Amino acid sequence: MIGHELGGRYEIITRIGGGGMALVYKAHDILLNRKVAVKILRQQFVHDEEFIRRFRREAQSAAALSHPNVVSIYDVGQEDETHYIVMEYVEGQNLNEIIQERAPLQVDEAIRFASQICDALEHAHHNQIIHRDIKPHNILIGKNGRVKVTDFGIARAVTSSTITQTGSVVGSVHYFSPEHAKGINTGEKSDLYSLGIVIYQMLTGKLPFLGESPISVALKHLQETFEEPRIINPYIPQSVENIILRAMRKNPNERYASADEMLRDLETCLKPERLKEPKATFNSDSPDFDETRVMPAIRGSIADTLAPPAANNRAEKPAAVDSDTASNRWDSSGLDEPRKRKWVKPVVTVAATLLVIALVYWGAQTVLGWFDIEEVDVPYVVNQNEANARDMLEKAGLKVEEPTVYTDKEGFAKDIVYEQSKPNQRVKVGSFIKLYVSTGPKMEEAADYVGHSYDDTVASLVALGVDEERIDKDEEFSDEAPGTILKQTPEAGEQFDPKTAKFSFTVSQGKETFPMPKLLDMKENDAVALLKSKGLEINQTDIVREPSYKEEGTVIGQYPYEPDAKVTKGAEVTLTVSSGLPKDALEYTFNIVISPAEAGKTSEIRIVFSDARGENIEWGKRKIKDTQTFSVKVVLDPNTEAKVNIFRDGKFVDMFSKTYEDVKSGADSTPETVPGTDAPIIDLPAQTEESNPDGSTNTDTTTNPNGTEPNGTEPPNQDANKQPG
Repeated sequence: MIGHELGGRYEIITRIGGGGMALVYKAHDILLNRKVAVKILRQQFVHDEEFIRRFRREAQSAAALSHPNVVSIYDVGQEDETHYIVMEYVEGQNLNEIIQERAPLQVDEAIRFASQICDALEHAHHNQIIHRDIKPHNILIGKNGRVKVTDFGIARAVTSSTITQTGSVVGSVHYFSPEHAKGINTGEKSDLYSLGIVIYQMLTGKLPFLGESPISVALKHLQETFEEPRIINPYIPQSVENIILRAMRKNPNERYASADEMLRDLETCLKPERLKEPKATFNSDSPDFDETRVMPAIRGSIADTLAPPAANNRAEKPAAVDSDTASNRWDSSGLDEPRKRKWVKPVVTVAATLLVIALVYWGAQTVLGWFDIEEVDVPYVVNQNEANARDMLEKAGLKVEEPTVYTDKEGFAKDIVYEQSKPNQRVKVGSFIKLYVSTGPKMEEAADYVGHSYDDTVASLVALGVDEERIDKDEEFSDEAPGTILKQTPEAGEQFDPKTAKFSFTVSQGKETFPMPKLLDMKENDAVALLKSKGLEINQTDIVREPSYKEEGTVIGQYPYEPDAKVTKGAEVTLTVSSGLPKDALEYTFNIVISPAEAGKTSEIRIVFSDARGENIEWGKRKIKDTQTFSVKVVLDPNTEAKVNIFRDGKFVDMFSKTYEDVKSGADSTPETVPGTDAPIIDLPAQTEESNPDGSTNTDTTTNPNGTEPNGTEPPNQDANKQPG
């Protein structure tokens, strides 16, 4: 049936209950998009036409009820041989489940439930519908506390053939009214009798009549009295017991006249002025004749007292005369004396009766006085630890009912009271209060997570209910693989509450990394020293030596880590070191004679060269005041041209170059010169002009006193052999 779409509209989801006549399923109303309850008639009744007709008729009648405490009936239908009723779906429990879990209920809660049930019955009775099957199983309690009475009208469809059906009558016989048990017509007062039993069960946790078979229970409804509620639960107010006693009278005439009358009684029974009202008594002129009684045996003295005097005298005189007294002489004195004392016996009897009544009354008052104990307010001990709660109750003159209930309760720490009986009530000194104490939340044991993967550990903790936001991670470098747990809090074996516990893990980042230093162009010894200072491994025997245009002993390669690559301590590094120039390399020295810009003044000379070793290599800077020779050594390979650029006072002044072929051919390395700038203009002696034959004139020029050329440069060969200083 689950998954079936009933009537093309109701998709069956799951089974939620059932009884002797029908099974109840939770379903989804596709048309109206809501949850409903679908009651489906059991298969054994689908061929009983009379049953089906009454089933439909009474269901349709119940559908006419519209009341907040009555489960609404939405639809009645048939699909093939499946007969069903669609009803309102109530999210919650039925009253029987609540009674099984925590009966006896608090008086105010039981009265609140009973008032709503009675209100529903009053509405139904007003519409001429008798329930006939009031029991806790048919009373639903929603999550909001609202009572919903269900199965209105269905009980009427039960025929005599169902008396032995398991789950129908057997489940209801404990709530039968006496007239129901007799099989005679039942009316509104039968529902009130059943409601009385429901109230009895809520407040005592017991049923008034139990037996080995449904028949024996039904007979007890007819013949036996039940144990009064206050004997089982002395905390039931007398006003509430009176309602139960009246509702459960075997004689329907002594019950409430209507549900409305009972409802008014329920609504006022907990008022302070009614709590200690006298116990209800009932008219002895209309006794419950169906009750089984023990009649006293008739003895002589009691029979004489009960019998009429005249009749007794006439009847007993012959029996009182025997053969001996028959011949006695009768005189007037003997006859008159008994007549004069006829009044004595009745007077003595009445006096003795009154004396006994007086003694009983006095004794009853005395005994009641013993039980008239001072009342106290029950302290509210929820959220107190057990020791404090016990102390508070003892100081108030109350006792703790044993055994105390210990259970794990979410939201309450260990040894904290999470529930108590009779809270906010006034009870007699010495009353028992039951405590419900939390054993703390369900605890888990921390495993040893060290050495395990952090991600796997977090997943396992989340599966236990630990919030990932309460798991802290601290990373540090170590020799362990990245993501491996190094330390943990709490320690392995400690208990923790998954709902509140905080975890802290120290997790490996792997080995510490740092940028690989740049070793290129460093001297071999310097490079090896730097690697060792960084904690890196270098094996001298693994150093690769190969020719290059770098100076011998210069690092020309590093493997496997390039400069600035991430490297960890202990990593091995291999160096490639220059073993000198290749065999086909040529060396050449430029000898360059450079003069200051102005003779006698300081100039800064900067030389930059390019050769087989690289471009724009800085040779160096030097300050000069006079002409000096600079030697610049270069290296050439077959495909290289060596160039030397001269800068004086920050300005480019000249460039010299040699090709590989030039050097190989043995070209002279004659000095190159960089003269100074033009000499400043000076005053010359007067010139004598002589006329040449062609008409031109000759001018005589005098050499500068410092011996420089007129343009201010030194002679080319001056200080030609002077080395850079």
